[in-house]
Amino acid sequence: MKRRNAAVVRGAYHATPVFVAKSEGAIIEDVDGNRLLDFAGGIGCLNTGHRAPAVIDALRRQLDRFLHTSFNVLPYESYIAVCEKLNALAPGKGPKKTVLVNSGAEAVENAIKIARSYTKRPAIISFEDAFHGRTYMAMATTSKTHPYKAGFEPFPSDVYRIPYAYCYRCSYSLQYPSCEVFCARHIEDTFKRVVAAESVAAVIVEPILGEGGFVTPPPEFYPTLGEICRKHGILLIADEVQTGFGRTGAMFACERLGLEPDLVVMAKSLTGGLPMAAVTGRAEIMDAPSVGQLGGTFGGNPLACEAALAVLEMMEKEDLCARANLLGERFRKRAAKWQSRWELVGEVRGLGAMQALELVRSKATREPADEETNQVAQYCYEHGLIMITAGSYSNVIRLLMPLVVTDAQMDEAMDVLESALAQVAEKKGALTAQLS
Repeated sequence: MKRRNAAVVRGAYHATPVFVAKSEGAIIEDVDGNRLLDFAGGIGCLNTGHRAPAVIDALRRQLDRFLHTSFNVLPYESYIAVCEKLNALAPGKGPKKTVLVNSGAEAVENAIKIARSYTKRPAIISFEDAFHGRTYMAMATTSKTHPYKAGFEPFPSDVYRIPYAYCYRCSYSLQYPSCEVFCARHIEDTFKRVVAAESVAAVIVEPILGEGGFVTPPPEFYPTLGEICRKHGILLIADEVQTGFGRTGAMFACERLGLEPDLVVMAKSLTGGLPMAAVTGRAEIMDAPSVGQLGGTFGGNPLACEAALAVLEMMEKEDLCARANLLGERFRKRAAKWQSRWELVGEVRGLGAMQALELVRSKATREPADEETNQVAQYCYEHGLIMITAGSYSNVIRLLMPLVVTDAQMDEAMDVLESALAQVAEKKGALTAQLS
């Protein structure tokens, strides 16, 4: 740890003090020889698991051919093959085209460039509690101030934020379903009071909030939002960076939520651990920028392309979408008992394997239990389970385990998480009793 502190900048934070030595599937081994279950998955990058054999084989074959030429100079078949696959898989109507880049944030930047180029409009609308990345336009569309935005101002202009369908903490103090998804319909008021509809190029949204706490909207939200956007000629950009590639029980979360995007941003689990991202969208929109306006030196790296092709084949052959749904059901059965047992567990939510617990100090007040959430995460990694937190209030435990995790490994992880919740909740309860 001293070497890390002396050599690496303070801003490059890590959630645990565990240094990895090797990994396989859902298991990692640290430098001290300890075995741990990985339920962080490199922040959602490993739906197909650590070192998936098909991915490793594809990388080895590519190593014998070439490592880099830059597609913008010397193109290669695997880049085109990945684009064809994503065009066929991505949600949305009509013929599609794809551009490959390096990271989720870079894909967000390009999606906004493309939307502005196509619509000839300047404004972008994003949502409260959203996370879209750490580059400047991505930060402008991101909501959480600390640690992502504070001190980095000013941000790009013509970005406007509206409340998300966060029913547990409704911005309008309404209740679903009697609210009739007021949050979706209220965007019309935004057009009257904040930014004109004819000035808006796109609305960018995570189908399910990622860093914002795995918040899943009610089923009417996206059909309502989509209808309003289409009425005003506004594009919908779906940020599927964390939700994509089987995490929610479908290849893309849009498929399960009634969201019909014009552009889809994807990254993370696309390659099984290598850096690559993509923007896929309606062909006429994607072709709005002229020749040379999209690209980058390393975008669609040959190794990453081969890995992506292996991942997409593995997703289909092993039916990892179905596996995600089974894992989610397995988690929710146990989590429902935790919620009824402990005041600490305020809400259990998610879709497929994208599940989370929102921890609170009181179910009546819903005060965020941020310190307790950190205590749960710490207990977990000290007892062989890597988990990471989320949420604008840092009070959400999220599950990002590889979808190849076995039932036995899943049960083992849930045993550790249950013990962590018990210790923190019961310690908190004892302290409250003493104080009263």
